Amino acid sequence: MAKGFTLEINPWVYLGKCAGDGTWTETYLEKEHLTPAAEAKLPEAEHAALLAKRNSFPELPLVNYTTQYGLGCFEGLKAFPQKSGGLKIFRPDGNARRMANSMKGLKMPPFPPEMFVQAVREVVKRNLKLGFAPSYDPAWEKEDFVAGHSVYIRPFTHAEGGIGVNLCASPWVVIVTSDVGSYFRPGNTKAITTTRIRATQGGTGWIKAASNYVISALAKKEAEAQGYMECMFLDACEHRYFEEGSSCNLFFLLKSGTLVTPSLEDTILPGITRASIIELAGDLGVKVEERRIAVEEVLSEAREVFASGTAAGVGPIESLTHEGREVVFNNRQVGELSQKLLKTLKGIQYGLLEDRRGWMTAV
Repeated sequence: MAKGFTLEINPWVYLGKCAGDGTWTETYLEKEHLTPAAEAKLPEAEHAALLAKRNSFPELPLVNYTTQYGLGCFEGLKAFPQKSGGLKIFRPDGNARRMANSMKGLKMPPFPPEMFVQAVREVVKRNLKLGFAPSYDPAWEKEDFVAGHSVYIRPFTHAEGGIGVNLCASPWVVIVTSDVGSYFRPGNTKAITTTRIRATQGGTGWIKAASNYVISALAKKEAEAQGYMECMFLDACEHRYFEEGSSCNLFFLLKSGTLVTPSLEDTILPGITRASIIELAGDLGVKVEERRIAVEEVLSEAREVFASGTAAGVGPIESLTHEGREVVFNNRQVGELSQKLLKTLKGIQYGLLEDRRGWMTAV
């Protein structure tokens, strides 16, 4: 059963390579595999060995600007099994544009968005034909797809070989997929502010850069060690205004009925799910503001808080602890707006609700 992120890479993968003149060559590789049913019956050691072979890319140089200096970026998106059958990918064009912008921000040749979308579709399609994809389960509807499975798609860059500090002029783009289930563990949705700084003005906070996630991982694990599910980063200058969670955007529903999310400055990642939530909230007649929001305003005025991202979709947060003071939201229950947004977003993604905006791309 798929659960969270795993390294169970599906057999078909994609390699794109940029030449020095900016042109790209593409290769689809079929890694060693059995049928999904046969793989599930393998002894643990044999299964692990098979997966290790699928995670081996001898075409890529080990010593390079990515492995040595973190010079790389990546994306995360999902393909969802549909109630009517088949798979559809959620807003791949948005991820394609963001990855191109990330690569430009790291001063490497951008992967053309149209190639991104086609490559993602083709990799998912080829694995689907082999049976490496979840099927729709009507039972997921009972809890608004919180336990629903999907195909997680991970495109990422890998630099050419190099040992000295330098930029990447001829990147690879690799696309792998795996089946995933629920991201957050049930039972604990508490959050705490962290004193660590995720991003500074003039830095790479707006880029989905691999290096950004070192601080995020440290802060997340420190929060979990204290009994919290999530951590929240504050701004680097005043350490007063909310920016992001460990790997997600943040939303705060105030007592006035206004939904606030931190405005997109150069320290905040422009989330695809974030943009979708803003549109869906507007459909519900909710006033949405993109602006700076301070800790003291949230602690005194927020009645619902939730995170958004590819992994979680909409992740309600029951409480926030800041400098030893805990504030509980909605009596630790999922708020009405959070639930509506979760139900609507997941309903569109899994094909239960009409996709009026054309967000879903068929495989």
